[in-house]
Amino acid sequence: MSDRTPAAEALAVAPPAAGSPHVDAGDAGYSKDLKSRHINMIAIGGAIGTGLFLGAGGRLAGVGPSLALAYAVCGVFAFFVVRALGELVLYRPSSGAFVSYAREFMGEKGAFAAGWLYFLNWATTAVADITAAATYAHFWGMFSDIPQWILALIALAVVLTANLISVKYFGEMEFWFAIIKVSTLVAFMLIGIYLVVTQHPVDGHTPGFSTITHSGGIFPAGMLPMLLVIQGVVFAYASVELCGVAAGETKNPEKIMPRAINSIMWRVGLFYVGSVVLLALLLPYTSYSGDESPFVTVMEKLGIPGAAGVMNLVVLTAALSSLNSGLYSTGRILRSMALAGSAPRFTGRMNKGQVPYGGILLTAGFGVLGVVLNYVMPGQAFEIVLNFASIGILGTWGMIMLCSLLFWHRSRDGRVTRPSYRLPWAPYTQIVTLAFLAAVVFLMWWGGGVGRTTVLCLPLIAAALVGGWFVVRGRVNDLARARLDA
Repeated sequence: MSDRTPAAEALAVAPPAAGSPHVDAGDAGYSKDLKSRHINMIAIGGAIGTGLFLGAGGRLAGVGPSLALAYAVCGVFAFFVVRALGELVLYRPSSGAFVSYAREFMGEKGAFAAGWLYFLNWATTAVADITAAATYAHFWGMFSDIPQWILALIALAVVLTANLISVKYFGEMEFWFAIIKVSTLVAFMLIGIYLVVTQHPVDGHTPGFSTITHSGGIFPAGMLPMLLVIQGVVFAYASVELCGVAAGETKNPEKIMPRAINSIMWRVGLFYVGSVVLLALLLPYTSYSGDESPFVTVMEKLGIPGAAGVMNLVVLTAALSSLNSGLYSTGRILRSMALAGSAPRFTGRMNKGQVPYGGILLTAGFGVLGVVLNYVMPGQAFEIVLNFASIGILGTWGMIMLCSLLFWHRSRDGRVTRPSYRLPWAPYTQIVTLAFLAAVVFLMWWGGGVGRTTVLCLPLIAAALVGGWFVVRGRVNDLARARLDA
């Protein structure tokens, strides 16, 4: 399909999924080159990213061992979200993912809001990722004199180039990125368990529960800081929905997706909660900081030659992996929107490698703004974009659960048929998850600082969405009429 294929023509070559009356023009033109191993590792990579490797340091320093509880709670709701998306994917696989489902169950207005909230998520996350990559690079002396904004620009350029080649290349990159992340975390946890069991001193401290009890207990700063950090912890799970987007470019998603999604729960428990517990057992929480990955901190304290450098290289890989995933997913989401008229036309274009390069370039463009942010305020860049990314994540998750709720409601009316792979305890799961997301927004406001400023920007975000809809609705309606006449 050429990069100028109109929506009506794309519609004609995109047959509906079995049991679904809905057809999405944005699903046409993609290759099906992602294999089972790619999807499984994309699911893992989505659950292990910058939020753990870099963000855990500052949060652990702020709230202590109770951070593990925050990760556990958010992990449960992240699993509900991806399980709800998995049910929708099994109902009708789509590269447009939740934007396509919002279009089916909520109309074009819902798809418009879902898509641009997702773009807000990943455009700001891209800034966080290149900021993290630049921060990691400063660990090595050879890069210490290079300004942070230059390193951020280099990271963006490298990942953008790789992302534009083909989906198969993207899948291979994510496969190996995930292998590196998982292998390293497993190795770190084995070392940590060994240190705890043998009581081997770490920086003069004896690992074990005494490290926690002698440093103020599980809640050294009280319960409130742990609650307030939840909005940042949500950011750590920002990529779990990526496997739903990737399902549109894989064969046999009905066999691959359930296994990949079901494994997310134990990965969350093992890698997030388990690693934070180990970090708290190895060193007092005051030993960690937001300026350095907590895993690097432990390796430095152990004094193993080269270990800290290797760990820092791995967390740098995690940041680049997250950026790679963000460019990939927004490219597909924006193309789905563009062919429906709710995103700029150029974001619907594809290159010869069947990659929607227009949307990828738009997201990368916002990454360039992140480079500017790193130039102006390098010390605050990560925290600022983290909060705005959290708003995008909360909005995206909220739209997924609303689509799931509407899907459940239509199934009760007999208009659609739910697949055998389902979100358990519906509709209560959707309602409780939506309540949790609303509570996170309240906590952002209650905590003050950058979080409150971000929440106070919500009316501006809403106004931008409303204004944007009025700009594009004429084109959306014209394309909708063309689909009906086709």
